[in-house]
Amino acid sequence: VQLQASGGGLVQAGGSLRLSCAASGRTFSSYDMAWFRQAPGKEREFVAAGTWSGVSIYSADSVRGRFTISRDNAKNTVYLQMNSLKPEDTAVYYCAARWSVHTIVIVTNPREYDYWGQGTLVTVSS
Repeated sequence: VQLQASGGGLVQAGGSLRLSCAASGRTFSSYDMAWFRQAPGKEREFVAAGTWSGVSIYSADSVRGRFTISRDNAKNTVYLQMNSLKPEDTAVYYCAARWSVHTIVIVTNPREYDYWGQGTLVTVSS
């Protein structure tokens, strides 16, 4: 599967952005999807993930209550709605996919994901 992330940009603190990740292929619904981010000089960190059906989702403590992951399997797209953005949310955001084993378990380790998008830069100004 090939992934194309978009929707990043410059926003003021407190603002909102919605990232999109479009997937190629006809088996999108067979993949668990996730968002990660990487700030300059820092390791890539987990942001949010959802299982193949979208029923089971999980977000990192640092974004819970502000960011929401969702997916539209008919459009082969996963979204990350980001509200109440903070300067510390500034990073390159990556979407990632892994073949689903059809459980409700959320995987947060980036090494468990096989496919990655190219990243989209989010900059939050104070």
